[in-house]
Amino acid sequence: MKISMHLPVGVVGTGEFQSLAAVSSMAIALESAGVDACYVTDHPAPSSEWLHANGHDALDPFVALAFVAAATTNLRLHTNILVLPYRNPFLTAKSASSLQVLSAGRLILGVGGGYQKPEFDALGVDFSKRGEIFDENLEVISQIWAGGPVVTQGPRFNAIGNEPRPVPNPPPPIWIGGGSGKAISRAARFGNGWCPFFAAPTQSKINQATAVQSIEDLREKIQQLKEILDGQDRTGPFDVCIGPRAVPGFGTKDGAERYIEILSGIKRAGATWTTIEPPHPSLSGYMDNISWFMAEVFSKV
Repeated sequence: MKISMHLPVGVVGTGEFQSLAAVSSMAIALESAGVDACYVTDHPAPSSEWLHANGHDALDPFVALAFVAAATTNLRLHTNILVLPYRNPFLTAKSASSLQVLSAGRLILGVGGGYQKPEFDALGVDFSKRGEIFDENLEVISQIWAGGPVVTQGPRFNAIGNEPRPVPNPPPPIWIGGGSGKAISRAARFGNGWCPFFAAPTQSKINQATAVQSIEDLREKIQQLKEILDGQDRTGPFDVCIGPRAVPGFGTKDGAERYIEILSGIKRAGATWTTIEPPHPSLSGYMDNISWFMAEVFSKV
């Protein structure tokens, strides 16, 4: 199992993590510790109410990960997640392929349908049609990355032989979020991976209803995914990425043992990647927590 760690560039109310020096030092620390990837989130226009209650700020994911790419050599660049319906698919494909090419193929494009209606409203996107837009964008991006002129018509755009470049070779893997049956089918149809999350009390009602409820639920849904993939005769690599439901304390022996137990269970259920959000009380504290986790937990899973 591989690991993607949160890059805390979305801390509300402090600039300590939002600088070139901070991003570079965190990225180098992650790569030096043996972390496989780092991830950032996506909130271009969150509601003020959500932001100051239990939300978080966010840098533009492609910009933030471009700075990570420039500071590192092997660290993968993970959007976890990019809300695909917010954007025109041609613009998304352009940003992602540009980062893929300039990073020498290190992007993992984790995408989701989104859940914040006020953010959809601010961006001029119909919240009620986000599933339809999600599927349409995935289809168009696959056409763009195939190379050559794109001819496609839809209610939101009309391509009559447009040819976006660069064409990434290989294209970044697309991991599709969500825990519902529809999300699983979407991942099997369009994706190279599935990235659900466990239900948590702090989530929106939409997310709680569709999230993975337990390890057993995860195991059953992975089996469902495999059956769909087999039915489509898909034999290439396909990843499943999910973070732990419980978050034990960092820096203690009990916390390490509990993390090892949880991550081992996720691995046995069939996950190939996990996500971890190290506490970040300060920049130096974040660095210390990376080192502790990799030495005391992940090396033993």
